[in-house]
Amino acid sequence: MLLEKMLQSQGFGSRKHCQQLIKNGVVVIQDQTILDPKFKLNLQNLEYKVHGETFQYREKVYIALNKPQGYECSHQATHHYSVFDLFNDVLMNRGLQCVGRLDQDTTGLLLLTDDGQFLQALTHPKKHVAKVYQMQTADPIDNIQIQQLETGVELRNEKGIFAATEVKQIAEHELSMAIHQGVYHQVKRMLAAVGNKVERLHRAQIGQLKLSQLAEGEWVYLTEQQILAAKNQSIEPLLEI
Repeated sequence: MLLEKMLQSQGFGSRKHCQQLIKNGVVVIQDQTILDPKFKLNLQNLEYKVHGETFQYREKVYIALNKPQGYECSHQATHHYSVFDLFNDVLMNRGLQCVGRLDQDTTGLLLLTDDGQFLQALTHPKKHVAKVYQMQTADPIDNIQIQQLETGVELRNEKGIFAATEVKQIAEHELSMAIHQGVYHQVKRMLAAVGNKVERLHRAQIGQLKLSQLAEGEWVYLTEQQILAAKNQSIEPLLEI
């Protein structure tokens, strides 16, 4: 691939802008400043520098973010910050999108990508990728509510029965459960349907990919193994990030 085309594919701007970067002498490959926009590259394990910052060539990007509270999963956030404010312009120029959404008051694991097929694989209703949520509830949780969640509840304006799996009571007001659909406000509406209310909500896991050490507000690129784990319909075994 030509150097100018590679830079454009990685989010550094238009072809003309990438040509100018190269001619300005700010692109370095293997400690060599490259001044020719038509310089031919081997993309395998390619690392390069632009303005002294090191980058790795990625055909597509797959990112895991520990989403903080108060951030909207929208490019046009209205009342809060946007999760896209947490990323630089180079990534944003690639057309980064959220894989599903979390409410502004919900924290936890959020995936982002510029790969439309990956996004479809995780969000299409027929895929049933499991998502594990932990929550604090307004009222104490009882066995009847747990049984109702496992059996399934009806949600207004939605077709079918919505059931949770792996429903576990952590404390009197704390609950963990997995859902396999992804309708609007599903967890909050399911708890309301059994006579309770979610006070705080945190997504801990998608597929077999579990949030563990990633600090709130931080993000990482996913490895190939982690990408496969996120697409799995099962929640075991775990692969932690």
